[in-house]
Amino acid sequence: MTQPFVRPDVRAFLDQMAAGGAKRAVDVSLAEARNMMHASKHLFDAPTGELAIIRDIAGGPCPMRLYDARTERRAGPVLVFYHGGGFVLGDIATHEPLCAEIARLLDLPVVSVDYRLAPEHPFPAGVTDAIESARWLAASPAELGLQTSGLVLAGDSAGGNFAIVTALALRDSPAKVPVLAQWPIYPAANPTEGYPSLEDFGEGYLLSRDSMHWFDECYAPAARDWRYDPLHRSQDGMPPTLVVTAGLDPIRDQGRAYAAACAQAGVSTVYLECAGTIHGFMNLRKALPSAQGDLERCIAHLKLLLAPA
Repeated sequence: MTQPFVRPDVRAFLDQMAAGGAKRAVDVSLAEARNMMHASKHLFDAPTGELAIIRDIAGGPCPMRLYDARTERRAGPVLVFYHGGGFVLGDIATHEPLCAEIARLLDLPVVSVDYRLAPEHPFPAGVTDAIESARWLAASPAELGLQTSGLVLAGDSAGGNFAIVTALALRDSPAKVPVLAQWPIYPAANPTEGYPSLEDFGEGYLLSRDSMHWFDECYAPAARDWRYDPLHRSQDGMPPTLVVTAGLDPIRDQGRAYAAACAQAGVSTVYLECAGTIHGFMNLRKALPSAQGDLERCIAHLKLLLAPA
């Protein structure tokens, strides 16, 4: 492989991590790995900032948190967000800055889902929470305090996998309102297949091949189950789809394959590859100033996909 393009802020960040002897998730205990992700938010992500509403939602299948730039709304769409972290790490807190910024930029309510994590709760516990949470939110429960007219399903990495799987589940057995769009961000979309990006970027680009293997061991999925690998199922009839990948990501090619499968199935599909950046850039907006522009570009495309609805 020829030397890939690396953005200046990404190069500086990777050099900083290497010089500091940054450990990978696989190199430490489970508790330390989770603490590292929480510390990363404070060190490298943008602040949450002010928002009209940030409140926890009780009564659903699992804990959730609502983010909204407005105190009052008419009936309308709700974006459901599933955080990344390899099915093992992350929670509402680690992704709060991102969810708050999406709520501001998109001007829609955002609900972040705190699904169960492996290894304490292996496959399919987390993805079951993801699907049932979307169904619950589609029913406009009193605890939400909003009248839901449709869902937008979004998530990063493992959460991107959950967004796709939930969209498939609701395609096959619809909820009370339709899924208007899905937005998988550098998703684990085809984890049972090997792709060149895994070899090209599996070490030295933040997310490592060895950590991915550890995540998989913790999650303990059924490899041929579509709830783990959604490309084992046809994408016919899926909602308008925005797939976002990072150019230096070991799972980049999974996202490429997923976008291609959607387009081949006749799904209205937008594919954005953010060149020169790494997996997880959406949660590194302080360390990587260029990531803010990437997020704003995503929101602009998502608004276009939602316009017909």
